[in-house]
Amino acid sequence: MYVHEQPVPGFGTVRIRPLDPEADARTIHPWVTDQRAGFWGMNGLTEPQVTEIYAHMATLDTHHAFLAELEGTAVALFQLYDPAADRVGECYDVQPGDAGVHVLLAPGARRPGWSAALLGTYAAYVFGTLGRRRVVVDPDPRNEKAVARFLRQGFVPGPVVTLPEVDLPDVHLPAKQAQLAFLTREVAFPG
Repeated sequence: MYVHEQPVPGFGTVRIRPLDPEADARTIHPWVTDQRAGFWGMNGLTEPQVTEIYAHMATLDTHHAFLAELEGTAVALFQLYDPAADRVGECYDVQPGDAGVHVLLAPGARRPGWSAALLGTYAAYVFGTLGRRRVVVDPDPRNEKAVARFLRQGFVPGPVVTLPEVDLPDVHLPAKQAQLAFLTREVAFPG
């Protein structure tokens, strides 16, 4: 069931598991539709619509959704994707071993160091378990807290780009600005 499990000193054990679109919709719907998650483009969607989006994602070989749990409580949504099969791949030179990552923390108060610890757990999964060589993130450039968090984690800033519109029968995503940033395995886990 879990794809990765890691003790995080001072917080407890973080476990990452595949998102179950039906069973987890009630948990993630308020997260992805919250105003602070507007960049995800799901504001105003109903719970069945969110379920449908993640059910569609579960059919893809290139995009995957995970739920992170801390001691059994859901604490973050984690999406992993192949940048070559995503619109971000039109905005930079995708290299073999790249992995795209989206992270959405559950709402609520967090203790200092939690975001860094969670990102470190994701990095251990992506680099260690999956063997990827580089992670790309594409947050909203106006979200200074998120951009700063990635940079403190060791990500190197790339350009601000315009992610192109996607207009397919199953998916519509409007064009939007994004701040690319990259983290290599060597920076995440030196030595």
